[in-house]
Amino acid sequence: MVIYNVTVNINEEIQHDWLEWMKTVHIPEVMSTGCFLDSRMMQLTEPKPEEGLTFAIQYRLKDRQTLDRYFDNFAPALQKAHTERYLDQFVAFRTILDLEMEF
Repeated sequence: MVIYNVTVNINEEIQHDWLEWMKTVHIPEVMSTGCFLDSRMMQLTEPKPEEGLTFAIQYRLKDRQTLDRYFDNFAPALQKAHTERYLDQFVAFRTILDLEMEF
C-alpha cells in the first residue's frame, strides 16, 4: 500500500475558493482517474505556518506501479490546472509513503 501525499500552503485570502475548488473539482478529478482507493484532506495545525494555511491531501493506492501510471497519464494536466488557477498563491510539495513496512 502506498500513500501519495500533497502538502500545499495557500494564501489565506484565497482559502475559501481553494477549499471549495479542491473539494468539488480537483480531488474528484484526481479520484476519477481510477488510480486511487480513497483520499482525505487535513489541515496542519502544529506547528503553525509562518504564512498562509497548510493542508495535506493524501491519496491511497494499492502499489507504486499504479502511482507511476497516475504520474505518466494524469498528473501533469491536473497539476497544470491547479497552477494556472492559483498561480503564485500557493507552494506545494509531494511525498510518497510506503505502508508496507513492518515493525
